[in-house]
Amino acid sequence: MDIEQQYLKLLTKILKNGVQKKDRTKIGTYSLFGEQLRHDLSEGFPLFTTKKVHLKSIIHELLWFLKGDTNIQYLKENNVSIWNEWADNTGCVGKMYGYQWTKANGLNQIQKAIDLIRHTPDSRRIIVSAWNVAELENMALEPCHILFQFYVANGKLSCQVYQRSCDMFLGVPFNIASYSLLTMMIAQITGLELGELIWAGGDVHIYTNHVKQVKEQISRKPYALPTMEINPKKNNIFEFEYSDFKLLNYKHHKSIKAEVAV
Repeated sequence: MDIEQQYLKLLTKILKNGVQKKDRTKIGTYSLFGEQLRHDLSEGFPLFTTKKVHLKSIIHELLWFLKGDTNIQYLKENNVSIWNEWADNTGCVGKMYGYQWTKANGLNQIQKAIDLIRHTPDSRRIIVSAWNVAELENMALEPCHILFQFYVANGKLSCQVYQRSCDMFLGVPFNIASYSLLTMMIAQITGLELGELIWAGGDVHIYTNHVKQVKEQISRKPYALPTMEINPKKNNIFEFEYSDFKLLNYKHHKSIKAEVAV
């Protein structure tokens, strides 16, 4: 079963068995705890097809994270609005994902992970964490995808990401594609083949105001996954640009609009 089929099956499971819970946004959710999705990255780029997923936002957000930026100006310059709701009037979102990945405590966790992959590939410590307890109060939004770990075996690079809070309709398809792309980029610069993307979710939920949209998505039949081409000349994770990525054969159903829970 490919990852989109796994995803649709999980949506159905949440609608059927999810517990009604209150949440920070006061919208309410149907929720389950502790789920997993897996994808062999050699079998296509997991940009889901049962609704159109906005790849431009995914790529620019990832490049923004890798810059360690704490201001949304770069995103605004590229017409990406996904962080607008959380930025203050100066565009600042605080010491969130990118800052924690590349700058917190004077440490570049991304570079350290790459160095371990290259020189100590059997390490069980190839981990990047955005959950910096001492700085949570300095973030506009506490991280949802909080930790990811790389694993090298048989010349292949795999990545497992742990997401504590999972907006299954709007957020998770975006997050799966983003971490898949990051894994592909790091595999390229370290000379490894593609392994798996494993997504592990803590509180997996559907907001009560997304139920109609989820049911519509579940009713659709998935198409074959597209493929992603990455500029083979790039060998530094911090030098990628938007033009270095080309998506091929993305056949998809129309987009489904829904309000973001803020």
